[in-house]
Amino acid sequence: MDFRSSEPPAGPSRADTLPETATAAVKVVIVGGFGVGKTTLVGSVSEIRPLTTEETMTQAGVGVDDTAGVERKSSTTVAMDFGRISINEELVLYLFGTPGQERFWFLWRGLFEGALGAVVLVDTRRLEVSFDVIGRLEERGVPFVVAVNSFPGAPEHPLEELRGALDLPASVPIVVCDARRRDSSRDVLMTLMRYLHSLAVTPEAAS
Repeated sequence: MDFRSSEPPAGPSRADTLPETATAAVKVVIVGGFGVGKTTLVGSVSEIRPLTTEETMTQAGVGVDDTAGVERKSSTTVAMDFGRISINEELVLYLFGTPGQERFWFLWRGLFEGALGAVVLVDTRRLEVSFDVIGRLEERGVPFVVAVNSFPGAPEHPLEELRGALDLPASVPIVVCDARRRDSSRDVLMTLMRYLHSLAVTPEAAS
């Protein structure tokens, strides 16, 4: 084989390259049950081509993964989703989306290492899949906000009713979003950033 004539491996595109001016980075994790829209949110708001680890669902997951309410879903995240947003010339925000199935939750330890906070995506058609997710965040002491993803035809409830159903403290922000829309996903992240700032200024706000 003539290595001199071989093309060099393709590197990242200019659009995906980290700006030279970036001097600091923060990490946020997007969590939620199976099929609530985590991959969609990361993809809609990321300024780079998102890294996804979606694989076609197979018979191996039958009887293991709870697909009630999302029977038409044909692929699933098996490791993580990754995206990036430049907050300004110096600061970048890294987004990590977690797998939704419980059998992949062993990956959470690594994904949460160094994270400032989390966004919990919720589907009102299947609120129950969010209970364990929120419980795990509370056990870890990870600050989070809740974003209700607006699926077509999903039941709508007042946010305070949802707060009660999810047993959320009054201090935890809860907002409605459309994970398909960049501006809506951006607003969710801004809600988390404002919440984290409030905790830094007045730590007692978390209680």
